[in-house]
Amino acid sequence: MTTKPIKWTYLKYLFWFGPILTIMGITAQEVAGEWSAVSLALLIAGLVIIGLWVLLLDQLAPGFWGRRSTQVGTNAVIATVAMFVIIGLINFLGVRYAVQIDLTENQLFTLSPQSQQVVRNLDQPVKVWIFESPANPADQELLENYRRYGSNLEFEFVDPQLQPELAQKFNVNYIGEVYLEYGNQRELVQTISQGERLSEINLTNAIERITRDRAELDKVYFLQGHGERPLDTSEEGGLSQAVSALETKNFTVEPLNLAEQPAVPDDASLIVIAGPKRALFEPEVQALEAYLADGGSLLVMIDPDTNPGLESLLSDWGVTLTNQIVIDASGQGRLVGLGPATPLVTQYGDHPITQDFGSGFSIYPLAQPVDTQPVEGIKETPLVLTNPQSWAENTPEQQPLEFNEQEGDRPGPLVLGVALSRQAESSTPSPRSEPEVTETPEASPDTDEPEATETPEASPDTDEPEATETPEASPDTDEPEATETPEASPTPSPEESPEASPSPIQTDKSQVEQDKAESRLIVYGNSNFATDSWFDQQLNPDVFVNSVSWLSQRDEQALSISPKEPEDRRINLTPVQSGILGWLALLIVPAFGFLTAGALWWLRR
Repeated sequence: MTTKPIKWTYLKYLFWFGPILTIMGITAQEVAGEWSAVSLALLIAGLVIIGLWVLLLDQLAPGFWGRRSTQVGTNAVIATVAMFVIIGLINFLGVRYAVQIDLTENQLFTLSPQSQQVVRNLDQPVKVWIFESPANPADQELLENYRRYGSNLEFEFVDPQLQPELAQKFNVNYIGEVYLEYGNQRELVQTISQGERLSEINLTNAIERITRDRAELDKVYFLQGHGERPLDTSEEGGLSQAVSALETKNFTVEPLNLAEQPAVPDDASLIVIAGPKRALFEPEVQALEAYLADGGSLLVMIDPDTNPGLESLLSDWGVTLTNQIVIDASGQGRLVGLGPATPLVTQYGDHPITQDFGSGFSIYPLAQPVDTQPVEGIKETPLVLTNPQSWAENTPEQQPLEFNEQEGDRPGPLVLGVALSRQAESSTPSPRSEPEVTETPEASPDTDEPEATETPEASPDTDEPEATETPEASPDTDEPEATETPEASPTPSPEESPEASPSPIQTDKSQVEQDKAESRLIVYGNSNFATDSWFDQQLNPDVFVNSVSWLSQRDEQALSISPKEPEDRRINLTPVQSGILGWLALLIVPAFGFLTAGALWWLRR
């Protein structure tokens, strides 16, 4: 009796049980979340079948390994396994060492430099609470992006229905409310919904606001009464958007009329003069000069063909406005619908205000150049510069506009804005502020009055060395200290304590504060760029807000590009355009493809 050999035709199908059982075991583990007896049994059985099949393959199919088809199949399997291994390694390295490249136009998936700096500067934990469930992927990605730049920022999504005690702790009224927690402080950031997701602008500004050390908000006064730009939208050319941007940055904005009060308020962080049409009164100019001399800050934005009467103030800083019109002949503005009298600027100075602008665009309609002369003690830095193809037109009423140096035109590049700073005049050494010169005639009455009332018999002795410093009085005041006479020592001690002890200490403190005081001035030959019509164009809001931030001496904070919001890129089509597009997609383009394919087939048949 002969036994028939095992036929490969039937046994080869047993191999498929191995991969099937292996996949079943792995799937059971993924579904259950852990290895069970069933999943392990399926996995082991599948691996055993695969192993037996590999061992018995040469007996079941003699010459199998020598076939060409086997070699080709083996190479294909090895190549497939190698590909999966490479992809796995790439994914592992990508997760371990994540590098993101943002190719969107406005860098929507990259935090702005300001947001990055704010998170890096956090010295204590700040937690973001989002009372929404489930977590929105876009909001979670934004918060993960924040955490990449600072480990002190934490976030948590909370379902207010499952954790009502936590929602009650934050006084949550609506689902979607986002709160910041910094120590014992809590602040509502915004309320998110399906149509409005978490905003980088709101979150960054809220972090800045809640972590600030200043007890009060910086107050910005806008000068009024001379035809300046209005602060609301009641009139054309207002500054309502600029005011809103400042309030978002934690500034308080108020109008100021120096004709109604003699001096600049003490709580002013800076004064803004935006596009005055009439000249200031001389006392108003003097009040601004005194404010600058005492360490104040001033932002001046003056349009051409106006005379605000600030020549004396600006000349002290070496600034001159020529009342010319800047003409841009490069043609860059025409590509976006701008005329030659609206310079499109891409060049900026090396200054904290413009440090992150790169080659971005800012627009200055009807601007005049700002000329400067070096002044000792004043540091000047150009902020905004036009391109070399621009010029300052001296006779804009003559058409066509052409560069004519004989008529006073000046070639570019031209400066449209400049930042200046110097030590406050009140911080310079003065007889009143130095301990060695406290015995001045002006100071002696101050020190004499308490001496005369407290020790009448010692006042002549102490007055003479302070006021006249005669040789006869000097020994008198020195003898009690040198000989330590009991009856004389108590007398000079109280007298010297108000003179030598409190005065130098107070003087030293005020001297330190005065040494740190710095007067700052920014002059732009244009105010249109900050109006509602142009404020939201390109870098215009950043130029204005960063200028105000620098003038308020927020040097510890980042001055850079504000976070950008996604732009609406939808195309609105008319019914006719929609119909044409539909016919092109459904009929014309496919018909053209079929006709081209038929023609090629006919030529090659």
